[in-house]
Amino acid sequence: MSTDTIIAAGRRVLDIEIEAMAQLRDALGEDFAKAVAHLKASKGRVILAGVGKSGHVARKISATLASTGTPSLYVHPTEASHGDMGMITPDDTVIALSRSGETQELADMIGYCARFNVPLMAITAQPHSTLAKAAKFPLIIPDAPEACAETRAPTTSTTLQIAMGDALSVALLEAKGFTAKDFKAFHPGGALGASLATVADLMHTGDAVPLVDAATPMSEALITMSEKGFGCVGVLNGDEFCGIITDGDLRRHMDGNLTTKTARTIMTASPKTAQAGDLAGDALRRMTAEPPKVMQLFVLDGARAVGILHLHDCLRAGLA
Repeated sequence: MSTDTIIAAGRRVLDIEIEAMAQLRDALGEDFAKAVAHLKASKGRVILAGVGKSGHVARKISATLASTGTPSLYVHPTEASHGDMGMITPDDTVIALSRSGETQELADMIGYCARFNVPLMAITAQPHSTLAKAAKFPLIIPDAPEACAETRAPTTSTTLQIAMGDALSVALLEAKGFTAKDFKAFHPGGALGASLATVADLMHTGDAVPLVDAATPMSEALITMSEKGFGCVGVLNGDEFCGIITDGDLRRHMDGNLTTKTARTIMTASPKTAQAGDLAGDALRRMTAEPPKVMQLFVLDGARAVGILHLHDCLRAGLA
């Protein structure tokens, strides 16, 4: 099989799935909006269920919901028929996945939802199927051809199921006003956790922060600057932060009278700063992407300096 033939096969698969995704996008309507509104108002959990490849997709959708602020878990339909149905309460919502809508293993769960008035959503390609008819919220995906026409192995259909789950999750996230700061609580580890760290998570506080009064002679300010080890010193006018002195400021004022001048006469007024609640990634971009580039940011609460963040703090946290 030639390279060109292999590439052509891959592109054919993607073309089939892209066309199906476009159909799904164009068909999204009032049923989808009602489903999102229900999930937003629900006080229970979202229970995902499916068998085979649909089961794998259901697990993924459940994980996405859980990580974006909606309590969710996966229940295998067969295990549900042997006791796990007790995990589902009337406050919960069940989302069942089946391309055909006739998956036999879902029958007991469908019956349980009807008997105990548990809201049922369906993600299926067959609007007249048993599952779709039983669902209070039927979410119909296009009955598009599978990318593997010869075997009809689940390909296009599972892609559409994942896309519908993502659409539900993100629309629900936005409807709830869920923010990156909320998201951080569910993703404390790895590169994603680092990108969601706040300035407050990384900054130095208390006695570690290099600060002097604006009237302080530079002979004393230089000592503070050296002792704290950040390559700078912040300047205060009373309790208010008003400037910064860096190595660059020292070089620009390097003459015989430097040590007799006050911090106010040497400082750079109104430098870049950060707030404690800012994302550390945004603070890093402020340091490195927006001229002038700097190595450190003083962290303010109103006009009061409460900390300092150094470029190296961001790099140690895994931000780059």
